[in-house]
Amino acid sequence: MVKIGTHQVSENLQKSFRLCDLVPGTFPTIPSKKAMKNSLKKGLIQVNGKRGYSGSFINAGDVIDLFQDTAVKEKNTSIDLELEVLFEDDFLAIINKPAGVEVSGNKKWTIKNALVSNLKQSIEKDAVAPLPIHRLDYPTSGALLIGKTASTIVSLNSLFENRNVAKTYLAVTIGKMEKHGILTSQVDGKDSEATFKVLKSVESPRFEFLNLVKLTPKTGRKHQLRIQLAAIGNPILGDALYGKENLILKGKGLYLHALSLQFLHPKTSETIFEKAPFQKKFKKLFPEIENYI
Repeated sequence: MVKIGTHQVSENLQKSFRLCDLVPGTFPTIPSKKAMKNSLKKGLIQVNGKRGYSGSFINAGDVIDLFQDTAVKEKNTSIDLELEVLFEDDFLAIINKPAGVEVSGNKKWTIKNALVSNLKQSIEKDAVAPLPIHRLDYPTSGALLIGKTASTIVSLNSLFENRNVAKTYLAVTIGKMEKHGILTSQVDGKDSEATFKVLKSVESPRFEFLNLVKLTPKTGRKHQLRIQLAAIGNPILGDALYGKENLILKGKGLYLHALSLQFLHPKTSETIFEKAPFQKKFKKLFPEIENYI
């Protein structure tokens, strides 16, 4: 096993909690309590250097480490899904995630299970099965960062934890909207922030206005942008979960795309900047979209 993530519990923690109650998303690859239980069952989580169990009590200052098996996924766990690879070397990769596929989880049909057949095997000594570093929602498309070695995965996780990865998103929202602003609201009880800029607005008989919006999140909470835009009265087009009643666009999916990632490569120190081509449905609404982004 190799370590792929570390989380230190705040020294300000007032009350102990059980390890199985660790907030989902603390580790990007453990998005739910069920995933946490599976990781614990496999012995992939340690607390202060010792194997963690569901009932292990976590206290202020404790260090929780997440591990991954070093063996590359067996063939019967891989899936035949062709992915667009935007960047790749022996340490990491960036792919363009299609909408309508989970990044990881207990199902077989996930991006994680498609990586082995789409990426080249790393020749580094600490090579592991390719692992998504962060998450994109099931209906969201766009740039997704992948780690290919144990040390790189740890470094990339650290970049995300310290907010040293610049992410931009593209969305289509509905309704009359301010030209730019800051989105600040709590998501899952945590402070969340993002900035937005309306690149283009067009009138719509059904939705009043359709807005092409560039978003730059400073935090990465689950469904953050969807929740924040809905909170100001401008939900994302096609959002069946947070959209306005009677204004849910059906059959076209969610108009949210992870447009770009920028960060310093943890091994070469070069600046990596990659844009993910967006779906054609965006261009149908905004034919000159390339001129706005």
